[in-house]
Amino acid sequence: MWLVDIFRAKIVDTSEQSLTIEVTGDPGKMVALTTNLEKFGIKEIARTGKIALRREKMGETAPFWRFSAASYPHLVKESSHETVAEKTKLALTGNGNASSGGDVYPVEPYNDFKPVLDAHWGMVYDEDSSGLRSHTLSLLVANVPGVLNLITGAISRRGYNIQSLAVGPAEKEGLSRITTVIPGTDENIDKLVRQLQKLIDLQEIQNITHMPFAERELMLIKVAADTSARRDVLDIAQVFRAKAIDVSDHTITLEVTGDLRKMSALQTQLEAYGICEVARTGRVALVRESGVDSTYLRGYSLPL
Repeated sequence: MWLVDIFRAKIVDTSEQSLTIEVTGDPGKMVALTTNLEKFGIKEIARTGKIALRREKMGETAPFWRFSAASYPHLVKESSHETVAEKTKLALTGNGNASSGGDVYPVEPYNDFKPVLDAHWGMVYDEDSSGLRSHTLSLLVANVPGVLNLITGAISRRGYNIQSLAVGPAEKEGLSRITTVIPGTDENIDKLVRQLQKLIDLQEIQNITHMPFAERELMLIKVAADTSARRDVLDIAQVFRAKAIDVSDHTITLEVTGDLRKMSALQTQLEAYGICEVARTGRVALVRESGVDSTYLRGYSLPL
């Protein structure tokens, strides 16, 4: 338990034989925690890749976030700054220095196009009358070049869409664990699993959709917020147990972990203030050895 506190991790499931721990941080922190836990015995590891958002500099104005937002009722573009569209045009034509930092440009809203992914993107409701639902698959594969392309290619060739994908080193050296979410009916996903079992580099595949499992996603979200709106944004973050990892004169960057519904709810609440950037990982999941299925609690309401 003291290791959990030292690394600021959280316990998400406990049984008589095991603990399931959630932790976020840089690769060095992950390695240090894994090394310290090896003496107790590590049964399974599900990891995702790295995500990042640029830290805003203190004292700068906010020329990139030019939209109507509750946190910026008085925001006026300074005439001394070129518009993002002008900078992009100059960079593409070879003039100007907008591309000096690389070939990535800020994107502005245009008509109905939104540069930030919709909060409800990728959500498939399990109440679909056709039997379509999100299925969570856990795959253990050999850590060799091209294995991810082999798996995703086999899925796409059979007409399935990948809703979420997370890949990371597994608990055994030389193996990687892939956690993927694929919409489909139970019958179709069972057929897909049987097809994937024929792949040489696949060591193990498990459809954990109908088992009790703990799932997590990680999201970094940058919100437009000056000093007048900062307290409101931090209050919302506290409700969702999100952490502020960067604060500037005009933005706040939050880190939050949870399931898809939590990510969607937080992003929806923050849209009124103006969302600058969002970075999200895919879903990682491990079976709950405690047998507690939290999905039954979603439709349960406490008596008044």
